[in-house]
Amino acid sequence: MPQPRSARSERAAQVTAAPLVRVDQVSKTYRGDAVETRVLHAASLELARGEMTSLAGVSGSGKSTLISLIAGLMLPDSGQVVFDGDDITDVDDPTRARLRAERIGVVLQSGNLIPFLTAVENVELAIKLADGDRPAVRARELLSEVGLGSRLDHLPRRLSGGEAQRVSVAMALANEPDLLLADEVTGELDSASAEQVMGVIFDAWRERGLTVLFVTHSGVLAAHAQRRLRLVDGEVHSA
Repeated sequence: MPQPRSARSERAAQVTAAPLVRVDQVSKTYRGDAVETRVLHAASLELARGEMTSLAGVSGSGKSTLISLIAGLMLPDSGQVVFDGDDITDVDDPTRARLRAERIGVVLQSGNLIPFLTAVENVELAIKLADGDRPAVRARELLSEVGLGSRLDHLPRRLSGGEAQRVSVAMALANEPDLLLADEVTGELDSASAEQVMGVIFDAWRERGLTVLFVTHSGVLAAHAQRRLRLVDGEVHSA
């Protein structure tokens, strides 16, 4: 797959060769009333600027936890998550929330659409939350980019699973992020819809020079990534 070429990736290469994200010896254990479940143990990885990376692993291996840590949605028990040189485990919740709003896009397996808003209204809201300009115009542009220009006024219940996920991708791109995190976004889709959704993500990566980490159970989809990782026994390995 060709390397992405964009003004953003060229600027990033000129500024520094350091990875955009560095996860260093991160551990995480979930504690219940009487049970402790360790999902990550000294997990480490780097996400190079402009690179697409896939992450595989069995169900329950901690993939979603790792995505949440990188997005700053939760904190590790130990270790560091460094974004563009800043340790985001050492800042407060509002600072991490601001980082997500300004520089990170997240797409979840179940989607994050508000059911009583149309496709275009969902994307407009995401743009407004990111303090973006021209939300009405940009929302339509983004939905056209993901192939949904004719579905602007459809509520989520009138969209197929693949269409709903493409709306979610448009929302994740609303803040023009540097990092796109996709957590098993094709897990509930048929193969044709999965290919469409991942095609949208691949196109966004190429055109914007994004750094992308996507979780998938599909070896076919994982093979398209420039770098393949696997989560085994709480640790990250090259696939």
